[in-house]
Amino acid sequence: MADKRIYLASRSPRRRELLKQIGVSFELLLLREDARRGVDVDETPLPGEAPADCAVRIARAKTEVATTRVVQRRLQLYPVLAADTTVVRDDAVIGKPRDAGHAAQILAALAGREHRVITAVAVAMRDQVESSVSVSSIEFRALSPAEIQRYIASGEPFDKAGAYAIQGRAAAFVTRIGGSYSGIMGLPLAETAELLQKFGIEVL
Repeated sequence: MADKRIYLASRSPRRRELLKQIGVSFELLLLREDARRGVDVDETPLPGEAPADCAVRIARAKTEVATTRVVQRRLQLYPVLAADTTVVRDDAVIGKPRDAGHAAQILAALAGREHRVITAVAVAMRDQVESSVSVSSIEFRALSPAEIQRYIASGEPFDKAGAYAIQGRAAAFVTRIGGSYSGIMGLPLAETAELLQKFGIEVL
């Protein structure tokens, strides 16, 4: 496939930047995520579901919904890519902060501790769906309440799993990383490249 174009079923600006980094052209195919208007994919973990299994299930479900939409709208047929990122500490899933107070609680719980970031990525076209998962570990230094409040005041923690963005100001919190930096950002590029190759798309 000479054309590297895909559909990206994500609102994340970080995922857009990462795809551009490896030379993949894309068109946005946005799914509904507003709970008040109804969501296209329910991201609620199933009872007893492991975080990695949950992330893979959600990523695959997003591609399947988006692929159906491509057919319904009679759009040009390209592979659809979607991803799901989960932050886990002591096997407990940490989602996006509800408000400033919740963000402070999350960051205080992560400070001075190690946690994991799990990002699943899926690519689908017609009846073919392929997926992969990246698991990284991150350790934060100890954070004072004043540091946490200054970070929250920057606005960066909101709408981000774990209440931080490693590519932003929160890089000053990180003492150790194990695994995929791009996976922590929200799209593991090594795994993404391998998946796209299965659909005839060579990156770079």
